[in-house]
Amino acid sequence: KFLIRFGKNLKKLRVSKNMTQEDLAYESELTLSQIACIETGRINTSICTIKALSIGLKTDMKSLLDF
Repeated sequence: KFLIRFGKNLKKLRVSKNMTQEDLAYESELTLSQIACIETGRINTSICTIKALSIGLKTDMKSLLDF
């Protein structure tokens, strides 16, 4: 349940910034499939990946974990 909630929060933040998964993948230097798997709660991401996502979204890590 935690991974699904995290993924939904990530998607909400991404959409609020008018970004596609492809945009986020490019900005965070992650793969598109990795973004998709995180957003659907299929993988347990690392703290380094969360940091990359926060850079890609131009937000702080706290906002990714605040759900």
